[in-house]
Amino acid sequence: MKLSEYVEHDATGLASLSRAGEVTPLELTELAREAYDEVNPRVNAVIEFYEDAENVAGADGGPFHGVPFLRKDIGATEAGRLQEKGSRLFKGFRPQIDSYFFRRARAGGLRCVGRTTTPELGSTVMTESSLNGITRNPWDLARSAGGSSGGAAAAVAAGITPIAHGSDGGGSTRIPASWCGLVGLNPSRGRISGGPDRQDAGSGLVREFVLCRTVRDMAAALDVFSGPHPGDPFIIVQPNRPYVEELSQPTGRLRVGVARTSWGRVNLDHEVLHAVEGAATLLQEMGHMVTDIDPPYEPVDYSKLYLVPTTASSLEIAARAMERTITADTLEPVSLKRYKFSRSLPPSRAVDLQEVLRRMRFRVGEAIHAFDILLTPTMPIVAVPHGGIYSATNPAVSAEEYVEADTAICQYTGVFNVTGQPAVSLPLAQSASGLPIGLQIVGRFGDEATLVRVARDLEEARPWSVRRPKVRAG
Repeated sequence: MKLSEYVEHDATGLASLSRAGEVTPLELTELAREAYDEVNPRVNAVIEFYEDAENVAGADGGPFHGVPFLRKDIGATEAGRLQEKGSRLFKGFRPQIDSYFFRRARAGGLRCVGRTTTPELGSTVMTESSLNGITRNPWDLARSAGGSSGGAAAAVAAGITPIAHGSDGGGSTRIPASWCGLVGLNPSRGRISGGPDRQDAGSGLVREFVLCRTVRDMAAALDVFSGPHPGDPFIIVQPNRPYVEELSQPTGRLRVGVARTSWGRVNLDHEVLHAVEGAATLLQEMGHMVTDIDPPYEPVDYSKLYLVPTTASSLEIAARAMERTITADTLEPVSLKRYKFSRSLPPSRAVDLQEVLRRMRFRVGEAIHAFDILLTPTMPIVAVPHGGIYSATNPAVSAEEYVEADTAICQYTGVFNVTGQPAVSLPLAQSASGLPIGLQIVGRFGDEATLVRVARDLEEARPWSVRRPKVRAG
């Protein structure tokens, strides 16, 4: 297989060829390395392509038999592999435990061949750090790939691997999927186990999953990674059938709530609104009942509550474990300011946060319970240039300014981390300048099956696989 052929296949396609003996897992890993060598110097998506990648094992015959995979440098762990969390504070850190996520990855046939960039501690929409530099968007190198799974998104968009690990605590899978033209699902809370070491990450806000290029890869990944483990704090109803079987099931007529207005302080770009309107019309033409919705929560200033005392205590525990001190040499400028601000807060601030999140869950639930799915922008704007207020490396930004800006731009994504609902960003449109515009489909809690069917319908009606970024291997 040539590299030009490798990059044309999604993960399901490569696995099918591998199972049929038309290409071997070793050859696929070698092609991934070739793609890495070709494009990574330009996009800076992969921190490390493992020296022993060609020897990495995965189960034979799984849904992703022989397919190269990449791990985000925060979240789910591989025993003995570096996980530096985009931070000088964690430089050299090697977890000694395999997460359930990567045990399932190997069981599904995936071969993890390296790790991708993330901003420090996965805390922003822009993947830039002093440790690993700037990750660039393959569609426009002057713009951000998004965050915090920006390295994963840039790697998949540029053709290094067809699928990669991501995690999402406020939009960190869906945002880079939107800006890099990919499929990015954040499953329901409890669908994917975070165990054994991250079972309740972010008070249940954070979920692990993947970024990929096709809906069938998303469905197959749900089958590979979903399922409870003993000790999980959240266990939900399991699906009636494999998610890949949903690809051949009828969708039925759905009640669709459509967001055509801003839900926060960042105004909705006219090109993004145009994309929403086009998708709403398409859903209506498919026979669904489409109704406009108002913002399901008040855009009040709850962002400051994310500056909680636990930010300081968590960093101090980590610093002791790494035998380092918290200084400008170990934390980004904004992270250091957040740490200092957090230390000044009373312990009651953490309780206040939980109360705000509780109120949001009920308020949003009451506002949208009449709908089967929602259609919203993923992001109110297209990919932004590097630097600025969204970068944790910017010394001119205060802790409060940074958190307020970050939560404001995540106005359509973070709310569904709070409610625990599944939400997927689909690359349904492009700007006049050719930048991807992702639109978000939100399902009822525990109902990824409907999202798979709707996403399949939209992919068939508006195929996106024909689009190519400016930087792509092959």
